[in-house]
Amino acid sequence: MPAQAQEKARTILKTMFGYDRFRKGQEEIIAGVLDGRDSLAVMPTGAGKSICYQVPAAAMDGVTLVVSPLISLMKDQVDALNQTGIPTTFINSTLTVRELNERFREIAAGKYKLVYVAPERLESERFVRLLEQLTIPFVAVDEAHCVSQWGHDFRPSYMSISRLLDVIRPRPIIAAFTATATDKVKDDIVRHLRLDRPLRVTTGYARDNLSFFVLKGVDKKTYLADYVRNRAADSGIIYASTRREVEECCAYLLKLGVRAGRYHAGLTEEERARNQELFLYDELKVMVATNAFGMGIDKSNVRYVIHYNITKNVESYYQEAGRAGRDGQPGECILLYAPQDVMTQKFLIEQGESDESRKTIDYGNLHGMVEYAHTTECLQKYIVRYFGDAEGESCGRCSSCTDDREVADVTLEAQKIFSCVARMKQRFGITMTAKVLRGANDAKVRQFGFEQLPTYGAMRALKEKDIVNLINVLVADGYMKLTDSQYPVLTLTAEAKSVLEGKEKVFQRVTPVKRADSRIAEAGDEALFEKLRQLRKTFADRDKLPPYTIFHDATLRELCIVMPVSEEEMLEVKGIGRHKFLKYGQPFLDCIREHAAGTKRG
Repeated sequence: MPAQAQEKARTILKTMFGYDRFRKGQEEIIAGVLDGRDSLAVMPTGAGKSICYQVPAAAMDGVTLVVSPLISLMKDQVDALNQTGIPTTFINSTLTVRELNERFREIAAGKYKLVYVAPERLESERFVRLLEQLTIPFVAVDEAHCVSQWGHDFRPSYMSISRLLDVIRPRPIIAAFTATATDKVKDDIVRHLRLDRPLRVTTGYARDNLSFFVLKGVDKKTYLADYVRNRAADSGIIYASTRREVEECCAYLLKLGVRAGRYHAGLTEEERARNQELFLYDELKVMVATNAFGMGIDKSNVRYVIHYNITKNVESYYQEAGRAGRDGQPGECILLYAPQDVMTQKFLIEQGESDESRKTIDYGNLHGMVEYAHTTECLQKYIVRYFGDAEGESCGRCSSCTDDREVADVTLEAQKIFSCVARMKQRFGITMTAKVLRGANDAKVRQFGFEQLPTYGAMRALKEKDIVNLINVLVADGYMKLTDSQYPVLTLTAEAKSVLEGKEKVFQRVTPVKRADSRIAEAGDEALFEKLRQLRKTFADRDKLPPYTIFHDATLRELCIVMPVSEEEMLEVKGIGRHKFLKYGQPFLDCIREHAAGTKRG
């Protein structure tokens, strides 16, 4: 990037967004865009993807088009950008005909630097004719994984994005952004969006401020009650698989006096929008929801995400869990695992409208999530490796890394399991294998003659569910694999053969795991932080904006530590640009001064 363009980008970052330096990967992507290169950026939630297209858009002549499937994200980002002084708008189905006509006139008149649109809008001939009149140097595609059938959230409307290259003249720079993408998905993005020799930037998938926990065998409602009540001041999201479970969890929390809301597709659009707004404005502390909630919810101060049930794949889990700690402050991500939840996900796959090839992909993705629930390795490391990044150290914070149970040698048990799978010709699943090892008097066991096997009853001293659990752990640790089908079959890997031959030992932890109930570390003066939060809410209510679009929690925390006494000192705090200071800064300075004076008097 030429020095002049680089300096302009850094000036925009400081004056508009209030940050002194770019985060990892941001400057490289922005440099590529300003240098005229197509780009593919894979950055985890909270890593600052939006800055990568918002800064170039502010630096370029003309209007930048941002394609996003997320109506709620459009409104949030438009509000936030207008707060920074960058004129921005959106076009989507929430607008009336009159509003739509007015937006079209304003866009044609060059009023805006960025325009957010849903991919379906690109199929509108009227909109396409508008694009032909505009100077559009840059098109940013958010949630770009939606273009791939291998992705976890394929949307056919994304296939129409590439037609922009045939409409806009001269050809715009295209940049694709996503938080999660396997190698197959990345290749699909490049092909379907017709990216030209793109700059590829992957900043890594690890979220250093998040702690991951998998809890098995807990009473879910009791755990939920204890956890949420202990964090009454924190915002959190609880995800459940079905509408019924959302309703039950929400009603349970409300009875406990928790300010909880609900969100699922069975509610009216008005109620969903209302509950979402209350959550964004911190009027509701907890949102209980299906996966219909959260895509594009740019709420920065979510401190925890609890999954009441297992998700359908690792991509969905990491995106949903990643809604904690978007402000860079600590967050906790907790999965409450129960085997019956896997059956619910299989039912949802089987009842879906996808063809058989897509269902096969979905079953394979579900197996990856089951492995996550049973792995003994670092949970963050498992996720990073799932997305193809072999590098990375153990996080030291997750339920695997902090597991202080005693380690036992289970090589003999593993050998019995592997031998049984081999003698059953690697043609059966976990449940049947466990029944044979348990020595069950089962009709199907007798039907196949498995009671004659030497391994029949070889583990009769254990309960069937304990054998099933051990098999799942061995699958998660790579000794066996499951086929991608509705009724997955166990197969042995080379690692299992090494154990059978006595070349490798297998170890497992054997005492109950501690619950994830550590408090999230907080920094700064709590009394001042609460005063600043209340002041922020006053402005948010006045301007009808979510509080975090004024200042993030992380910015308030830094104010509590730095305790600025002048405009110059306040502008050094991350997240405070000149435009925001002029609008809100002085009352916050006054609040800090008054608090400091009161503390001295006390």
